[in-house]
Amino acid sequence: MKICVIILNWNGKSDTLDCLASLRKVEEEHQTVVVDNGSDDDSVSSIRKIYPEITLLETGENLGFAEGNNVGIRYALERGAEYLFILNNDTVVDPNILTAFLENPDAPIQGSKAHLMSAPSLLDHLGGNWNLRTGEFDLVGAREKAEGWTEPLTLDYVCGVALFVKAEVFKKIGLFEENFFLFWEESDWCLRAKKAGYPATFCPNAKLLHKVSASFVGGKPHSTYFWWRGRLLWIERNCSSKERWSLTFRILLPDILRILKLYLLRSLSLRKTPERLKKIRTYRAALSGVKDYLIRRYGSGPSWLFQK
Repeated sequence: MKICVIILNWNGKSDTLDCLASLRKVEEEHQTVVVDNGSDDDSVSSIRKIYPEITLLETGENLGFAEGNNVGIRYALERGAEYLFILNNDTVVDPNILTAFLENPDAPIQGSKAHLMSAPSLLDHLGGNWNLRTGEFDLVGAREKAEGWTEPLTLDYVCGVALFVKAEVFKKIGLFEENFFLFWEESDWCLRAKKAGYPATFCPNAKLLHKVSASFVGGKPHSTYFWWRGRLLWIERNCSSKERWSLTFRILLPDILRILKLYLLRSLSLRKTPERLKKIRTYRAALSGVKDYLIRRYGSGPSWLFQK
C-alpha cells in the first residue's frame, strides 16, 4: 500500500458517497478506508453496497474527529502505507489531487487548496499561523479569491479538511490528541510535527471542494462549544507558563466574563425572539465548553448541543 485515503463518516451518508464517487476518478493508485464513527443512519450498508472495494472500519460509537481518524491511521500504518491522505467526507476532490501532492514527495505534511462548495471561486481557508497576541490562529486565505494562491506556502498548520502526510511523521510524533474530539486537533498535531522538524506546506495544485462543517448538526452552539473547549486545551498543551498567564488575564478571562454577562442579560430578558434564543444557546455553549475543559470532561459534549 503506497497511499491510503482515510475518510471519517458520522451519519453523513450522502456526503460520504459523493466523496467516494470523486475518489473513484482519481488517477493515482490508492486504497480507501472509511471509518464509520457509530452512525445510526444507513451509511454502513449503503457504502458496502455501492463501494464493495472500500475497506470499512466500524468503531461502534462516536469517537470524534481525532480518535476516529486515529483508527484509520493505525490501520494504514500497520499495513505499511507510505503516505496517508486524511480527507473530510464533505469534500469532492479533483482527479489529480494525489498526483499534485506527489509532485513534492519529500514534503512531510501537505494541505490542499480547499474551495468552497457553495462558492467555488473562493477558498475555505488554507490553514493558519498562531497569534500569541490574540490567543487564536490567523487563518490564511479565508474566503479569499482562489485564483490568487498559486505558490506553496509553509504555515503553522494546514487545514485539516485534507492532510497528505508521509507515514514517518505519524511514526515519529504520534497520532491526533483524542481529547480535542472536534476542532484544534490538526493545529496541535502540526505544531508537534513542526517542533520535530516536519513543516506543514500548502499545495496549490491539490484541489477540492468543501461543504464546510457538515458534521455540526447543532449549528453555531455545537461548533462554539468545541471551539472554546479545544482552544483552552490547545493553549495548555502548546504555550509556555508565561504565555498562558498572559493569555488568561489579557484575553481569556475578559472574553469569558463578557460572554457570561451577555448570557445572563439575554436569559433574563422577557423578549425572547428566535434570534435571541439562538444567541443564548451559543453563549451557553461557550460557557459549557469552558466549564468542561476546567473539569476535564471531554468526549462528545452535552446532548443538548446536538439539537437544532
